[in-house]
Amino acid sequence: MDDRTSKPAKRALGALVNEGKTKKIHQLSGQPGMVAVLAKDDITAGDGAKHDIIPDKGRLATATTCNVFRLLKACGLPVAFEEQDSPTSFIAPQCTMLPYEVVVRREAHGSALKRSPHFSKGQLFPKLLVEFYLKTKDKNWNGKPLVADDPLMAYEDGGKEIKLFNPAKPILGSEPFLVLPTGEVFSHPDEYKFFPEMRRVAKYAFLVLEKAWQLEGRTLVDYKVEFGFDSKNRLLLADVIDNDSWRVLENGSYIDKQVYRDGGTLDTVSEKYRHVAEITSRFRLPRQRIILWRGSETDNTEPFSKALGSMADLMTVVTCSIHKEPIAGAATLHKLAQEVPDTLVIAYIGRSNGAGPVLSAMSTVPVITVPASAKDFPEDVWSSLRAPSKVPVMTVLEPSNAVLAALQILSARNPRLYAHLREEIEARTVNTLMV
Repeated sequence: MDDRTSKPAKRALGALVNEGKTKKIHQLSGQPGMVAVLAKDDITAGDGAKHDIIPDKGRLATATTCNVFRLLKACGLPVAFEEQDSPTSFIAPQCTMLPYEVVVRREAHGSALKRSPHFSKGQLFPKLLVEFYLKTKDKNWNGKPLVADDPLMAYEDGGKEIKLFNPAKPILGSEPFLVLPTGEVFSHPDEYKFFPEMRRVAKYAFLVLEKAWQLEGRTLVDYKVEFGFDSKNRLLLADVIDNDSWRVLENGSYIDKQVYRDGGTLDTVSEKYRHVAEITSRFRLPRQRIILWRGSETDNTEPFSKALGSMADLMTVVTCSIHKEPIAGAATLHKLAQEVPDTLVIAYIGRSNGAGPVLSAMSTVPVITVPASAKDFPEDVWSSLRAPSKVPVMTVLEPSNAVLAALQILSARNPRLYAHLREEIEARTVNTLMV
């Protein structure tokens, strides 16, 4: 459920838990384990060396974060967000934050170009690049001096040490400026076990937002997120994701905090933040449906539901013989397409599969036909392949591939499906320009 129109929860602010450069976090009176995250109008760059106040930035930042978290939550991601309770604040589970910034990159921008001078600006990474940075302040970590704040971390899962690199210097051929035993960084039991999950969630959330921005005609090129443990010891994507958190391109130009870093006027920066808040207000999941059409109750739907897995909520099963009940079949198809226009049909019919072509001819929705008896009676395939003109039916032999094709078609308009499919593709993808 999208809670943009729901009534904000009444809350009374309790003790100040934490205050950063751009937000305050207060406990909520009478709601143990919950906090209010209040955005400030401050904007900073260069680890606070540049600092300004932009009127209304807190409201715009809150709107953007809540728009993003609603979408991620609708996609089933573990986010520290309950609801927006005022124009400049939202309610979230109180989290013990981990001292890392997790950066996900689709293209090379910003500090990535300093660390890898062989990259050109905008260099595309077919496989998302994930980096961890240790969150530090005043170039110090537990009494140890640092050459730079927020150093890049090199850590192998299960290893005993963490290597730190200057995030603004070339990495290739360089040595870490400091090596820390994990005991000086980790504070949570078995913290090392959560690094793979942080990578997975950070990448999946990026993919969701990547598609959401694509649908708005813009390009998400990188972002940074943070994680924490709530009172139930659940790992959550926490803090905020607003216009300070990412780089987004519109017609090749930044519409994010990079404009401020690059010296843009405060009026220009304010307008970009307003623009982004308005765009992200349109982030949501579409209503879609996959109609699995079978001719008989004996046609087994299990291979399709198994292939859909966690996406099985998309499937509606219809049992109707187009050969024997063409009028009833047409009425059913038109009714379902009227209810959910963004619909796709998989026709799974035994013997002569004339149903797939007929369904394709009578509607604008895509139809994929799967000849149920093709293995035993290969000649049945021809009733699906040799279709007449203006019958654009698609034929796929394997139910799992038919489901995959259906999800690919729907994913063009659905951030959740896009992330679901792209995650697996990226697992078998290799970036070839990393050295």
